[in-house]
Amino acid sequence: MLDFIKNSFEKIPLSQEQKEIFNPANCLSMLRIGVIPILFLLLLSPGKILSLVIAFFFIIAAITDLLDGYIARKYNLVTTLGKFLDPVADKLIVSAAMILMIPIGWIPAWMVVIIVMRDLMVDGLRSVASAEGIVIQAGVLGKQKTVSLDIAISALLIHYPLFGADAYAVGMAVMYLALVLALWSGVDYFIKFHRGAFKK
Repeated sequence: MLDFIKNSFEKIPLSQEQKEIFNPANCLSMLRIGVIPILFLLLLSPGKILSLVIAFFFIIAAITDLLDGYIARKYNLVTTLGKFLDPVADKLIVSAAMILMIPIGWIPAWMVVIIVMRDLMVDGLRSVASAEGIVIQAGVLGKQKTVSLDIAISALLIHYPLFGADAYAVGMAVMYLALVLALWSGVDYFIKFHRGAFKK
């Protein structure tokens, strides 16, 4: 399937520069950003059917987060734009989903503040580290935090009972796990930065 997509893309009459910008991996990241306006429907009518639709789009977007990096590495489509788009798209859709659930009472504001602040601090730290020539690789804790957060937000967006399960209760339980992992991985990044700076 991925080979078919890649071969089809190569047949599209685009310049080399356009192909670098609109390669399959980057298009998936752009698609993830494109889902954000759909999340605003939550503020219009947070009903059961619409919540399922919005959760569906968020889950698809979360899956593309796993695919774009894989496709870029597998088919040698890694670009500077892609390195920028991938993490930005992920943080934008996750932050937007959480922030939009605050006014309708589907997620505590303090949780959102902590996670957004953690992400901003880690991004700032990695920028400083990069400027100093210190490479801080994404750790297992960070990946676990991302997966937990995606699962939590998906369940919270579903919100209403589904197949006999309380989606909101499940979402909040996983959200607390994601919060712990976010703080733990954040501390881990600062420790790695300290060690890298000390060695340098």
